[in-house]
Parts: sequence; C-alpha cells; structure tokens
Amino acid sequence: MNNLAFSKINYILLVVGFAIIVLGFILMGGGATSEEAFNPEIFSDLHIKAAPMVCLFGFLFEIVAILWPSKESKKEIMEN
Repeated sequence: MNNLAFSKINYILLVVGFAIIVLGFILMGGGATSEEAFNPEIFSDLHIKAAPMVCLFGFLFEIVAILWPSKESKKEIMEN
C-alpha cells in the first residue's frame, strides 16, 4: 500500500506548477533602476502584465495538480 498523500502524477504536476510559478517570478524581475539612471524597462508589459498572469496560471495549475484523481481512485469510482 502506498503511504504517500498523492500519486506519482500528482507530484509531477506539482513540480511543473512550481516551475511555472518560478518562471513568472523570474519574468517579473527586470532591469534595476539606480539613483543615477532611471530604467523605464521595469514598466514594460512583460513585467507588469504577462509575468503576473504566468504566476496566476502556475497557482491554478497547482490546484489542478492537487485535485487530479489518481488511477486507484478512478478505479474505485468505476467499481461503485
């Protein structure tokens, strides 16, 4: 009997979701602005719009990964 909380596919999906979230945070990081020079690149569409959407998708993917049924639970559902 498997003592893990999730099946193997759940853990794989959790890792993929975590990687998507990390990618979103990496995309949010941009060129730094110093006291001597202002970098307007920090206000680009990539940093302001796309990166938060990537993070949101990653968090939603994590929810799906947690709720994804295992093969054993699908068999139990079909038998009942």
